[in-house]
Amino acid sequence: MPTLSAISLTADSWRLTTDVIILHPHTVGKWAEVCIDKRFIRTNDRIRAREIRVIGDEGEQIGIMPPFEALKMAREKNLDLVEISPTAQPPVCRIMDYGKFLYQQEKKEREAKKHQKTITVKEVKFRINVDDHDYETKKNHVLRFLDDGDKVKATIFFRGREMTRTGLGRQILERLIKDIGERGIVEFRPRQEGNTLHAILAPSAKKPGEKPAPAVRQA
Repeated sequence: MPTLSAISLTADSWRLTTDVIILHPHTVGKWAEVCIDKRFIRTNDRIRAREIRVIGDEGEQIGIMPPFEALKMAREKNLDLVEISPTAQPPVCRIMDYGKFLYQQEKKEREAKKHQKTITVKEVKFRINVDDHDYETKKNHVLRFLDDGDKVKATIFFRGREMTRTGLGRQILERLIKDIGERGIVEFRPRQEGNTLHAILAPSAKKPGEKPAPAVRQA
């Protein structure tokens, strides 16, 4: 059964330890799929080791041989010889379609990016003398942003003598938090920085109108 020297990482560089790991052929095959970093790969004629451990294109163990012999086997199948573990003793190489492998990796990365949700912070500004109509309009903006999955920074700026009425600004933000209810959660309650008072609201994990799960009755 094949063996590979264990690899450990120090603060300065990679080094080989004296431990030996016994690997099942199937394990080596799966390990080869995930350990390839395309930024540092040697392929085909660029592989310089005197001897290498070769894994076939089906994941089977072929054995230890000089690189030119493994490369000949790869070219007979119109495939590539790819060094997947240069620090092992001997280095481990696999016969594969390298171009197809890179294409599949890039496709997976693109698919992963499609499912990533970018959360932005929308700012909604209030004034301490806001009337009811303007307040309702801005509150609806906040609700729409939260329903879209964005965070909201509700801000009140105090100008000149308005600094003596910061309590009124805090009441407006507390009213907003109460009106938002379960459609958002408070990340930061109203806090003042200079002449600005703001609160941070985040989307709620619970969808609007969603009923709580029924309690499980124990027998």
